[in-house]
Amino acid sequence: MRVRNLPKLLIILSMFAGAGLASAAEVTVSAASSLTNAFKEIAQNYQTQYPDAKVALNFGASGALLQQIAKGAPVDVFASADQETMDAAEKQGLILAADRRDFVRNSLVLIAPLDSKIIIKGLNDLSQVSVKRIAIGNPASVPVGRYTVHALETAKLWPALESKAINTQNVRQSLDYVARGEVDAGFVYATDAAIMKDKVKVIMEVPLSLPVSYPVAKMKDSANAEEAKRFIAWLFLPQSQAILGKYGFQKP
Repeated sequence: MRVRNLPKLLIILSMFAGAGLASAAEVTVSAASSLTNAFKEIAQNYQTQYPDAKVALNFGASGALLQQIAKGAPVDVFASADQETMDAAEKQGLILAADRRDFVRNSLVLIAPLDSKIIIKGLNDLSQVSVKRIAIGNPASVPVGRYTVHALETAKLWPALESKAINTQNVRQSLDYVARGEVDAGFVYATDAAIMKDKVKVIMEVPLSLPVSYPVAKMKDSANAEEAKRFIAWLFLPQSQAILGKYGFQKP
């Protein structure tokens, strides 16, 4: 009786083994909104190089992504637009310090609609009466918003401009508001402004005391740890860095 059941048992075991192999070739990546275009291209190249692999991309504000992960979202790789959010992930035990690496840098810029008639040459001009609405990422969850508020506080402009702030859910929403002329100005990353040169104009690069550096890390409880490591390593290869450079990102 046991001998007759052995083939059936082997079939069942092989099915579980096959399922394990399939899941090992899948990696879920949660990445900051500003990485959308570059990561889509990088992921496509990755899947071409590794036909057995599947990359599921999830984009959003870094803080919102961290909240999803903390609540149990099955994520393997997390790429944040700032160190503060990754620090929080480390403090919550979601990643290990040894697994985080900075893979790219960016810069903060002030933009306005391309056809805007309002003369804005610098941060001080945002105080003029004609500037009524300024798109700023919600500093509670959006790194670009925190960078912006810090810059405006340093320039001693934040208290006067806070009432003009239109908080957005992520940097791409700020870009969209400016591109559609729904606000008079906005703060985004240089890489975001670059993809809409036909709709927005860059007024200036905003000086910051800290660099806009992007860390990436494998999640500690990743169900696909080896695939996560392989994808992260892929980000540092010359061809991936070239794609990031094409979209305006700078080397770490």
